Amino acid sequence: MNHALDTAAGEQVFLEFEDNSLLPLLFGEHDRHLARIEADLGVSLVSRGNRLAISGPPSATRAAESALNLLYDRLRRGLAVETADVEGALKLAAAGGQAPIEADLMVRTRKRLIVPRSPGQAAYIAAMRGHDLVFGLGPAGTGKTYLAVAAAVAMMAEGKVDRIVLSRPAVEAGERLGFLPGDLKEKVDPYLRPLYDALHDMLPVDQVIRRLTNGEIEVAPLAFMRGRTLAHSFVILDEAQNTTPTQMKMFLTRLGEGSRMVVTGDMTQIDLPKGVRSGLGVALDVLDGVAGVGVVKFGERDVVRHAMVTRIVRAYDRHEARESAADKVPER
Repeated sequence: MNHALDTAAGEQVFLEFEDNSLLPLLFGEHDRHLARIEADLGVSLVSRGNRLAISGPPSATRAAESALNLLYDRLRRGLAVETADVEGALKLAAAGGQAPIEADLMVRTRKRLIVPRSPGQAAYIAAMRGHDLVFGLGPAGTGKTYLAVAAAVAMMAEGKVDRIVLSRPAVEAGERLGFLPGDLKEKVDPYLRPLYDALHDMLPVDQVIRRLTNGEIEVAPLAFMRGRTLAHSFVILDEAQNTTPTQMKMFLTRLGEGSRMVVTGDMTQIDLPKGVRSGLGVALDVLDGVAGVGVVKFGERDVVRHAMVTRIVRAYDRHEARESAADKVPER
C-alpha cells in the first residue's frame, strides 16, 4: 500500500508493509540495505513503524518503491535478502520492473530457489524455458553458466530430461592438453572446474557424485561430443567463443529428440590463435532468424558478482572503446 505527495524537493511516497517481522530483514543490519538504495538512487528513506517514507526526484522515488516491493516479495516467499539481492532489485527497478518476479521465472533446485537479479537474467530464463537452442552472450559475472546449469538441474528434477551434458573447449589461453601433466582426466578437469562448481551449488554432494558416476550428468571437453546424438538431454557448451566454426557446427548438430541446448560465451574473451574466427560468432550469423533459436545478450548492468566486477567490466569497456576509436583515426 502506498500513496504519493508532491513536495518542494520532488515527490514523497509512503509504503506500508503488512508484516512488521520482515522489516529488519528488508532494511538490513544497521539499515544497510536502505543506505544502499539511498546512495544508488539519491533518495531519502525514513521508517516509522511499518511505514516507510521515500523522498526524492519522481523517477528515483518510483525506482526505490519498485526495488523495495521486489525485496519485500522475496522475504514473503521465504527467501533471504543479501547485498547482491538489493543490487539486483535496483537493476530490475531501473529497467522498469515493477511487479514481483513471476514464479515461472524462478528456478528451483534441490539446494536453492534461484530468482533472476537483472533484466538480462529474467530474459535468459524465459528463453531457456521457451527455446530448444539458446545463446547466452556477455561478460563475466552475469550468470550465463550458473543459470544454465540451474535450469538443467531443475529440468532433470522435473523429469523433462534424462541427463545433463556439460562441455567446454579444452584449449584456452594458448595452452594445449598434451603439454599438461597427468592423465586425460587430470588434464581436462581444470578447464571443467567452473561447471563442477555450479553443479555443487545446485545439488547435494552425494547426488552430484552418484549422477556423475551413473552417467546422468556428464562433464566432458568438447572433443568428446563428436559422433554422438544427445537425446532427452540438457546440453550446455560453455566458453563457446573459443570454438572453431567446425567445432561449433559439430556441437550444434548433436542436438537430439527431446533435448535443450544452451551455448554461452563472451566475444571479447577469445583465446583462439590469431586469424582463426570464433565458431560462436559464425553460428550467430548463420542462425540469425532461425525458428527455435533464442539469443540473450547480457551487459554490464547484468553483472551480479561483487560490485567490483561491474566496475572492472565498465573500465575495460571504456578502455576498449578508446582503443577502437584510436585505431580508426586516419594517419596524416
